Amino acid sequence: MESTYFRKGFGLRQEIKGTLEKDYHSHVVEAIKANDYALTVGPLTFRLAREFGFCYGVDRAVEYAYETRRKFPDRQIRLVGEIIHNPHVNRKMEEMGITFLHRAGGTKGDFDFSGLSADDVVILPAFGVTKNDFDRLGAIGCVMVDTTCGSVLNVWKRVERYAKDGFTAIIHGKHYHEETKATASQVSKYPGGRYLVVLDMAETRLVCDFIESGDNAESLIERFAGAVSPGFDFARDLVKVGLANQTTMLSGESLAIAEEIKLSIARRYGEAHLEDHFRTFDTICSATQERQDAMLDLLAEPIDRMIVVGGFNSSNTCHLATLAARRGVVTYHIEDATGVEPTGSIRHQMVDTKELVEQEDWIGNARIIGITAGASTPNNKIGETIARVCAAAGVDLAAALA
Repeated sequence: MESTYFRKGFGLRQEIKGTLEKDYHSHVVEAIKANDYALTVGPLTFRLAREFGFCYGVDRAVEYAYETRRKFPDRQIRLVGEIIHNPHVNRKMEEMGITFLHRAGGTKGDFDFSGLSADDVVILPAFGVTKNDFDRLGAIGCVMVDTTCGSVLNVWKRVERYAKDGFTAIIHGKHYHEETKATASQVSKYPGGRYLVVLDMAETRLVCDFIESGDNAESLIERFAGAVSPGFDFARDLVKVGLANQTTMLSGESLAIAEEIKLSIARRYGEAHLEDHFRTFDTICSATQERQDAMLDLLAEPIDRMIVVGGFNSSNTCHLATLAARRGVVTYHIEDATGVEPTGSIRHQMVDTKELVEQEDWIGNARIIGITAGASTPNNKIGETIARVCAAAGVDLAAALA
């Protein structure tokens, strides 16, 4: 019987290698890496973080999508949502004839699988799909190519274990994010599985106050609507809790949230009973951690302006921008090189408000410009950004690379 589920690709790496390089390679980035991650162009010096751009999980997901197109040249190929959170990579999927499946009724509805049949090929994205969506696709019988990142799967295993042992999974993440939706759904593999998603320390402290006092359940029900499992009971479901997180969150914040909840549990039930009521495990992926650490290392040097390149809806990219801004560096999060205008302005997403704004004369008297990119940003978009900055500043990049 023909297999309908694939997680390890199709052995076509060499056949698609040239296409991938054409679509995502940057000779500018390679030149900067070869020069100890720095490049001086006229009065400007660019410093590139030592870990940036595509991580292993994204590389793998994109590669599997290209392999799938090569493996099934005559089949209809669908993609559940976006392969990763980068508009250019997703556009490449469309150019290859891969069509996107969307949620019915906006972000809160289920994915619309009504047009699928057993003859179709469906790609599951890097951040995975919910258990319900996976089961629905399995029932249709279509070919599934699963590109879910291994780091995400590790979180799923942890959340499953919590549910199996009767612990509620408290997940540090964005409840509306595809990865967190998929992670939270794993509790449904066991009867009575429960989850609660907290966005930040402010929401965490509300939960901690309830753990210690048992007061204001009604306000929590309203506050966390959409961020808890069906039938969630704050009094019942916060007695035994296990911590996990969306893999792309700020690691320091996740660790601080876990510690805050641990202290509240200890105050409520006593240190001697902590293990009966609290579990934790750091589930930030290594690539996210490496990019955040590399950003901090870069900021240890003098930096006049920081540019973070990547999708505005990419969680790990947004957190890199936040990391730089919190350290007092003038930071610009741009989706791609088109955010840098040759006339001297820059269109960027504000770190705190997520508002898209345009700023004139952003380079000013800056001389050292830091560059990094989220894990879903291809190298060519980084190289194009550097080229646009040089054009805006009126300096000769080609001469510097010669």
